[in-house]
Amino acid sequence: MSADGNWKITINTPMGAQEVTAEIKTSGDTFTGKTSGRMGDSEISGKVAGDTLSWSADITQPMPMTLEFEATVNGDAMTGNVKLGAFGNAPLSGVRV
Repeated sequence: MSADGNWKITINTPMGAQEVTAEIKTSGDTFTGKTSGRMGDSEISGKVAGDTLSWSADITQPMPMTLEFEATVNGDAMTGNVKLGAFGNAPLSGVRV
């Protein structure tokens, strides 16, 4: 299953739903891309294992922390989880646009 394309992703954080758009391009067992949202734009890169993507992102707002993402792609849908540092986990969902 290819994750290539543009995605609209919603992360349900303790501070409310955060929406980002993502452009993803896979190449074998890795991927690269870009996310855009209220917190700004960020380049991303990560691993592909079957239909699962994993990557991390460092943020500075609302406080500095590293977010760890894992998402499974099923057709034009994406579901997964984000580890929010010491603040637990947040579910994510996405649709291909």
